[in-house]
Amino acid sequence: MRVRLINPNTTQSFTRTLQTIAQGFAADGTIVDATSPVMGTPSVESHVEEAVAAIGVIEQVVAGDKAGIDGYVICCFGDTGIAAAREVTNAPVVGMTEAAFFAASMLAASFSVITLPPRTRIHSERVLRETGMAERCARVRAIDIPVLDLADEDEAVEAAFLDEARRALAEDHSEAIVLGCAGLTHLVEPLSRHLGVPVIDGVMVGLKMVEGLVTLRLGTSKRSSFAYPPAKGLTGVFAHLLDGHKG
Repeated sequence: MRVRLINPNTTQSFTRTLQTIAQGFAADGTIVDATSPVMGTPSVESHVEEAVAAIGVIEQVVAGDKAGIDGYVICCFGDTGIAAAREVTNAPVVGMTEAAFFAASMLAASFSVITLPPRTRIHSERVLRETGMAERCARVRAIDIPVLDLADEDEAVEAAFLDEARRALAEDHSEAIVLGCAGLTHLVEPLSRHLGVPVIDGVMVGLKMVEGLVTLRLGTSKRSSFAYPPAKGLTGVFAHLLDGHKG
């Protein structure tokens, strides 16, 4: 099977990291295809950036269907453009955020989220409400590091996440930690070792969920909510987004 990991931002180094790490986690026979939009924003840290990035997500799904992709993982905490992505394909589409929350709820009675930077907490809180997981989440925490600094400050990032996670366990009484950003897979092992609780990276959980759904031949329902968009179509530079889907 072919699974596409969609990095909604345009930072290619993040996309290459996703490709390398995810292929190591993939099952035998799964080909990982990590992609990102050609145009958009280098990181998603605001509502405007999320709206812009969502267009890129739709483009990557439409192109993926033409290329024979079997399932998709949206690799941005907040699950950028996920509802729209599900409208333009009948393949399964899993968001890293919802995947992490569902996994955490199966492993612990309560969990805390640690995301970055602080202004993005609202995106995590939105997904918690939409997935019905708000009551299982003890608290959404954040560290004050911009997303684009992740690649250059590995030691500082690990220390910041470890300190915040320890506070979460002590103050929130959490029993698991959800990492609130793509590209943090390398923190799972050291944080798990130091904390002694499940530490969850939604990208890799999302990958395994998509593999399972594809194996079970389960795809996105077209009954109503995620039916293909109406036949009225789009115009101008957006017309290609619904190419091949006429409602």
